[in-house]
Amino acid sequence: MSYLILVSLVWGFSFVIIKGSLTSLDSSFVSFARLLLSLLTLIAFVRPSQMKLHDRLELMLIGSVQFGLMYLAYIAAFRDLPAHIIALLTTTTPFYVSIFAGLYAMELPGASLLLALLAVAGGAVLEFPNQPLAANIRGVVLIQISNAAFALGQIAYRNWMSSRPGLQDKNVFAFLYAGAAVITGIFSLLTTSYHQISIQPHQWIALLYLGVIASGLSFFLWNAGARKVNAGLLAIMNNMKIPVAVIASLVILGERSGRLRLLVGFFLMAAALNLNERFSKRSAAGL
Repeated sequence: MSYLILVSLVWGFSFVIIKGSLTSLDSSFVSFARLLLSLLTLIAFVRPSQMKLHDRLELMLIGSVQFGLMYLAYIAAFRDLPAHIIALLTTTTPFYVSIFAGLYAMELPGASLLLALLAVAGGAVLEFPNQPLAANIRGVVLIQISNAAFALGQIAYRNWMSSRPGLQDKNVFAFLYAGAAVITGIFSLLTTSYHQISIQPHQWIALLYLGVIASGLSFFLWNAGARKVNAGLLAIMNNMKIPVAVIASLVILGERSGRLRLLVGFFLMAAALNLNERFSKRSAAGL
């Protein structure tokens, strides 16, 4: 779980960085540049000789969904919605994690879904703005596509790797980024006016940070950590970035939020984590 907590801390600042530095650039280009940097970060560790061609293609397909489709939709939404609304809308990710995990296991999510709902409530309380939610429909739809793609990829990768115990995450992960870079590269060729693009120094720094740290290393650690926890805890951890995003928004962007809402939100998310641990221990003990 330490991997998931560390990554949540890193991701919490990404909302501010994207909204503050990169919205003037074409979203498909930002997605492609970020994922190409991620690929370059881990490509030295890849071991293609350990896998058959169909295994590589399956990983690329998973990556094209979890990272490629996710980023195309996620970054595009920043043109329609403010950062705090996007953070609010990402709280639905645990729903999709629990649903896809249940579908893979051919059973209803049960307790995992109930705990995910508790975590979603915590995230929503933390991020819900003082004013009524007046989000652009296109932006809302894009974020839900992003959430579903990220959740599906997590579950698909976890199941794919569990059936191949001889493989290590670091030796295969670049194939995920390769698939994501291909799909975002195609979209970028169709939408980006490369002859007119102008990238400022601070935007290069933001892209390097997001590509190497927030994506390249963090997604690797996230998926590796996702294979070590149950579906309920994974669903909950998908919302742990929200408190960090709230703090970053309050401190860096100067946004305001009520103290009571912060306390209630943190309490709900902490309660979900605690209950999940209790249910997991009882299940392991056969109770």
